[in-house]
Amino acid sequence: MNNIKRTDKNSNVCLIIKGFIISLIVSIICIFIYAYILVKTSVQENTIKPVIITITAISVLIGSSIGCLKMKKNGIINGICVSGLYILSLYILSSIAFCGFGLNMNSIIIIIVGMILGAVGGIIGVNIGK
Repeated sequence: MNNIKRTDKNSNVCLIIKGFIISLIVSIICIFIYAYILVKTSVQENTIKPVIITITAISVLIGSSIGCLKMKKNGIINGICVSGLYILSLYILSSIAFCGFGLNMNSIIIIIVGMILGAVGGIIGVNIGK
């Protein structure tokens, strides 16, 4: 019985990491597309913050949905775990790039939106996978 529970937990951890990696890949692709659009068109630079928040939200939603497809329960918790890993890595990378560990209003918005959409994505993934 303990082996089954351990295998289940290990499987969930692997699925959470899979969702996290998918979130990163979706983000990278979307950011490159947006950067290309910024360079090639007359899109204003003041659209960067809302677009980054939107890309983060979509990436977390997709990653947590796909990561939770094979799970049978706890979609909210597992989706939040996917978004937590994503946001933590995003925060660490941006803090290293900008030489400072600070929180501003945009960071707080990204954290809140990411956690909510991670939970929603987890719910979607668990229910689609049934």
